[in-house]
Amino acid sequence: MAKGLIIVESPAKASTISKFLKNKYTVKASFGHVRDLPKKTLGVNVDKDFEPQYVIDKTKTKIIGELRDAVKEADSVYLASDHDREGEAIAWHLSKAFEKELKGKPIYRIVFNEITSKAITEAIEKPGQIDVAKVDAQQARRVLDRIVGYSVSPLLWKVIAKDLSAGRVQSVALRLVCEREAEINAFVPKEFWKIEADFWKGKLAPFKASLEKWDGKKIEIPDEKTTLELLSELKDKEAVLSEIKRSSRAIEPPPPFITSTLQQEASKLLNMQATRTMSVAQQLYEGIDLKGDRTGLITYMRTDSVRIADEAVASCRDLIKDRFTADLLHDSVRVYKSKAGAQDAHEAIRPTDPFRTPESMAEFLTKEQLRLYTLIWQRFVATQMKPVKLAVTTASVSLGKAMFTAAGNQITERGFLICYDHVNIIQGEKIDPAYAKDDALEHSELTKSQNFTSPPSRYTEASLIKELEAKGIGRPSTYASIISTIKLRKYVLLEKKAIAPTSLGVDVNSFLVGKFEKIFNVKFTAEMEDQLDQVEFSKIVWHKLVKSYYDQLSALIGEVDIKKEKSSFTVESGLLCDVCNEGKMLIKRSKGGEFLSCSRYPACKNSKSFKRDEEGKIVILVPEVLDEKCPECGSVLMKRNGRFGEFTACSAYPKCKYIKPNTLGIKCPECGKGEIIKRKSKQGKFFYSCTTYPECKWITNDKPVKLDCPNCGNDYVVEKSSKEDGKFLQCPKCKTRMA
Repeated sequence: MAKGLIIVESPAKASTISKFLKNKYTVKASFGHVRDLPKKTLGVNVDKDFEPQYVIDKTKTKIIGELRDAVKEADSVYLASDHDREGEAIAWHLSKAFEKELKGKPIYRIVFNEITSKAITEAIEKPGQIDVAKVDAQQARRVLDRIVGYSVSPLLWKVIAKDLSAGRVQSVALRLVCEREAEINAFVPKEFWKIEADFWKGKLAPFKASLEKWDGKKIEIPDEKTTLELLSELKDKEAVLSEIKRSSRAIEPPPPFITSTLQQEASKLLNMQATRTMSVAQQLYEGIDLKGDRTGLITYMRTDSVRIADEAVASCRDLIKDRFTADLLHDSVRVYKSKAGAQDAHEAIRPTDPFRTPESMAEFLTKEQLRLYTLIWQRFVATQMKPVKLAVTTASVSLGKAMFTAAGNQITERGFLICYDHVNIIQGEKIDPAYAKDDALEHSELTKSQNFTSPPSRYTEASLIKELEAKGIGRPSTYASIISTIKLRKYVLLEKKAIAPTSLGVDVNSFLVGKFEKIFNVKFTAEMEDQLDQVEFSKIVWHKLVKSYYDQLSALIGEVDIKKEKSSFTVESGLLCDVCNEGKMLIKRSKGGEFLSCSRYPACKNSKSFKRDEEGKIVILVPEVLDEKCPECGSVLMKRNGRFGEFTACSAYPKCKYIKPNTLGIKCPECGKGEIIKRKSKQGKFFYSCTTYPECKWITNDKPVKLDCPNCGNDYVVEKSSKEDGKFLQCPKCKTRMA
């Protein structure tokens, strides 16, 4: 008997929904897009309203075949991809890919904010249709990004290095990082001095105050000479508490998470990168197996709205009364207002059921899942709790012509901090309530300290996401991929959580800003995001928007003088080629980093690896010569470094292309045939695997060391580390630890 077919994006989501529907519907996953623009051609007909030339994803032939068979057998089809532009486009592509099989059958679009039995049932009972305007907005974004990539990236290849790429939005993020770095480098510290003292009366606790005014005017102390003059004038002066103000202040809880704030807080508090945060959130959204009852624990995690459903608010308030106390419940329902321009398609990120407390979910979740779920749960529950109450005290102390000031906050009611304590409240000085105006005060010796203004900080993932959001660059679904892309392209790197541009990133940004400033600037990109929103609201025709952008970009491309630009990015090393003795060795770049190449290339193909010493001078890296002969030509073998790790190669390369990987001399613990080898991923991270890959898929991130385990005799151990014990060795087989 024919049944309705529901098509979702992921198998995890399909599994969760299938359990809710108890075999009444067939549920299948498309694994994302089934059609896209071709990989090796532009795939856009610029002469025909920028018509995209979509092709079926060849990597999904089997999946598409299974979906096609399921569509044939179904009596109706429900497209249930995510409720955003990308999800709408996936639904539309499915309808086009299976147009023949769908003919004559009802086809519906269903959307939901959470994967719970109630939400799924309601969505099926009230189905809709594909939102073509939303599809057009995604299509416009996809075509714009493709045009930029295929038009500008080849210029980077010719001017700077091969295999580089430019992105419409990512390049603007790179620009922000580079401009911040330029600010830091150009920063000149400004000297200033502070004068402070402790003041007290009788047995009352002292408080520290700083010099703020002189003769009633705000003072800045520029140098030590001025400081000493002021100290001299203040000698033996009597201190009087000239003014003391006491007031109360309330701090309201922050709104529930949206995509950007979740990524920011997870970065700061959990040390999770944006891509990892979204991956773990996706798992919580798609469903966790709770002893056979698989259900989504949080609402959809790509949203820019702080709206909360009335039912969820009521449940949250019931939880506070039940778990905490009615005294902590806010007097009325607290409602948050989304920022201007928020799409509001989804609620804020919240637990689907607040009564599923973190401790009750602990046994079902991984460590990462539990940490993120706890953060989301705490933030949501706090929204309906009472504010934090502060007693605020400010004191002004007269000392001759000087006015010293101190301020302090004391928490009188913790309010929502009992649940969500991640709000930073600066408490300052603790000033005893017994102090009163006109009190004569004693004071310690006045102290002076030299200080300097600080340069702006580098962006972290959290602060860059905050900046992108504030400036209207990208949308909730793109923040993580924007940062991931510029890291993957090696335009930036992370240094203790701070994002710094690489020399390659600086050069790419310099070229793009120099030649395409009009396109790759914050204001233009933010306006483009607004216009894409207008496409979604059917106020702008998508291909007209693309044409406007394309015309401006084409005009700028026509003005680029490749030869001139290339020479401006060519750096001479000061070394003569030691092969042809004619050319100069130039510093060139690739995705793998800098290298030296003869200026007569391709006539002379001499190239060398190098590093810079502490003074910045070039030191050529000489490959290590091994006491081995090449089995193919008899030449000496050398140890070399490649994109994916160390290897041994013939010194007669390129005439002889003999090569073998450098293993650790440890047999693979899984297959016993190959040996363990150190490799490097495309992302630059090291891992260890078997030389027989892909036949054997054994892999580990722990560094193996050739050393017999004293307990079980295993022929290797691995390097481990922990906060408590630091670095140590451990047998992977019996878990015995060694120093």
